[in-house]
Amino acid sequence: MTEKLDLDHLRQWIGRTQEASDIVTAQLVKGLRATLFQEIGEPKAGDAAPLTVHWCLAQPVFPMSQLGPDGHPARGGFLPPVPLPRRMWAGGELTFLDSLRVGDEATRTSRIADVTLKSGSTGQLCFVSVEHTVTTPRGVAIRERQDIVYREMSGAPAAAPAKPAPLPPAAQHRETHVSDPVLLFRYSALTFNGHRIHYDRDYVTKVEGYPGLIFHGPLQAALIVEMAAKLRGGTAPKKFVYRGVQPLFEGSEFSINANDNGASMEMWTANDAGQPTMKGTATW
Repeated sequence: MTEKLDLDHLRQWIGRTQEASDIVTAQLVKGLRATLFQEIGEPKAGDAAPLTVHWCLAQPVFPMSQLGPDGHPARGGFLPPVPLPRRMWAGGELTFLDSLRVGDEATRTSRIADVTLKSGSTGQLCFVSVEHTVTTPRGVAIRERQDIVYREMSGAPAAAPAKPAPLPPAAQHRETHVSDPVLLFRYSALTFNGHRIHYDRDYVTKVEGYPGLIFHGPLQAALIVEMAAKLRGGTAPKKFVYRGVQPLFEGSEFSINANDNGASMEMWTANDAGQPTMKGTATW
């Protein structure tokens, strides 16, 4: 039975801050480029890293004894101890002010911005919004809002929404890849992400009720924002807003799509049926 959710208690975490620093290494950049289907090359000091390399930096490290059953750190600490068992990266917003480069020391300052409660088709949903500022010796590089959603462990399978998402218009630009378990493992390793839904098939199917391993939300976001930049001649957007629509699973083809509207670009990933799994808008 899920512990009773006390929103007033959880909202006491609003305003809490945390700071962590790390170095952008050439090896990290090579690994992330490979995982994002980019040319790997031989990155040298001063070379620009992929736009979302900060998601690989200064990740929390806990001993095995302090991990919860889902592979995440036990609830509490910086993030509020939401007593709902399923946790997902729901979406967010990125503002790019400067690139992170090989050799940079990057510092991330994080703040709990809000904790809200909603009701969905699967029961209670608790959203935690976290604001991040990433700086280098040159100044602020990235401002970010990250939205995390916690939800109940319903008895029904979690594979599909109540009704399929409508198919988007035909894409002006499209790339296809395979959602391979090795790809998911590589991204988990790069981000030191122990969440078992991405690599433990027994756990994700028998405990959480999904049909297979789940493709990381931030990996989908990274792929579509990199495509946006590539289509604009390598220029990063000033702002990128994205949200998850439905899970993307292992073992099938997926696509990265874009429609350029001039002032903005509509982006999305889609499963092998063409249904969007994450949507984003990039603006310059």
